[in-house]
Amino acid sequence: MKSLLIVWYSATGGSRQLAEAARDGALAAGGVEVRMVAADTAQAGDLLAADGYVFACPENLAAIAGVMKAFLDRSYYPVLGRIEGRPYAAMICAGSDGTNAQRQLERICTGWRLKRVADTRIVMVQAQAPEEILAPKVIGTADLAAAQELGATLAAGLELGVF
Repeated sequence: MKSLLIVWYSATGGSRQLAEAARDGALAAGGVEVRMVAADTAQAGDLLAADGYVFACPENLAAIAGVMKAFLDRSYYPVLGRIEGRPYAAMICAGSDGTNAQRQLERICTGWRLKRVADTRIVMVQAQAPEEILAPKVIGTADLAAAQELGATLAAGLELGVF
């Protein structure tokens, strides 16, 4: 059975909600094992054991959140040349932009020679002031539905051997 790994990090809940929605979509699609692992505990072995990936994290200070970046840093060389061609998709939870975090994440995945199977989704939460940035996030139903569809698409593609 094929497996989908969802690696996520979230300080205020937004990226966690997106990751959970992707998980729910993948599980509803059926046919693949779905594992959701927090970035602070995820290891290179998790990447090696999966057939496809969803990465979900916030943008912090115009970059990938540090916890997600630390996971990518500690996993990069141990899996380099060993996961080429595997499909991935990503979601960024951002206050108002998200494009630099998107570029960083896509650049790392390009280095791994992963196959991006969907456009990276940037979900804007319009948080600008410190109290808004640090407040718990509530992701809207349209964005959660898109995340579910993303998970279902990856699961179906893995099951059918499309990716």
